[in-house]
Amino acid sequence: MDKQSTNTVWHHATVTRSRREALNGHKSAILWFTGLSGAGKSTLAHAVEERLHRLNCRTFVLDGDNVRHGLCGDLGFSHQDRQENIRRIAEVAKLMLESGTIALTAFISPFRAERQQARNLVPHGDFIEIYCCCDLDICEQRDVKGLYKKARQGEIKLFTGISSPYEAPENPDLKIDTDANDLATCVDQVMSLLERRGVIRMS
Repeated sequence: MDKQSTNTVWHHATVTRSRREALNGHKSAILWFTGLSGAGKSTLAHAVEERLHRLNCRTFVLDGDNVRHGLCGDLGFSHQDRQENIRRIAEVAKLMLESGTIALTAFISPFRAERQQARNLVPHGDFIEIYCCCDLDICEQRDVKGLYKKARQGEIKLFTGISSPYEAPENPDLKIDTDANDLATCVDQVMSLLERRGVIRMS
C-alpha cells in the first residue's frame, strides 16, 4: 500500500506492550482463524474467547460479518476490496496486540499472500494461524446463512469455495478438523497451543 499520510512522526508511548502484558497477567497474541464459510471459524473463536475470559484474559473477537457493519462497511467483495478488508483487520489486530490483548480474528481470508502480509506486520511468533479445516460438502450442509445456495444459483459472485478459490494454509500453526471434532475438543486444542506458546497459563 502506498502511504498517503505525510508529515507524521511515530510517537513512542511510555506504557509499553510488555507493561500492559504484565498488568494483564498474560501475553498478547493474534489468533487468526481461517477457513471456508461454514467451517466454524466464528463459533470457535467466540468459544475460545469465552474460555479465555474465564481465565481473566483480556480478549476481543474481530468477526468477518461484524466488521463489515462499520470498519469495512464501505467495502464490497471484489478481489481488491477483499484485500483491503484483510489489510484493515490486520492493522487493527496489530494495535490490539500492542494493547496487550489477545485478538481473535475470524475471516475466510482465502489467499496465502494476504495472510502472510498480516503475519509480517507483527513480531515472529505473535501471529498464530489456525486453519479450521472442514470439507466443502459439510460446509454446504451447514449453510446457516444460505450463502452456498445463492452462490450455486449464481446470485453471489466470487464466492469462496464455489466461484473463487480458497488457498488452504500449507504450514498453519494449528490445523483443526472442525468437521470431525466437537466444539469443546476444538477449543481444547487452541488452549493447549496457547499454553505451549507461553501466551497463557492454565495451571
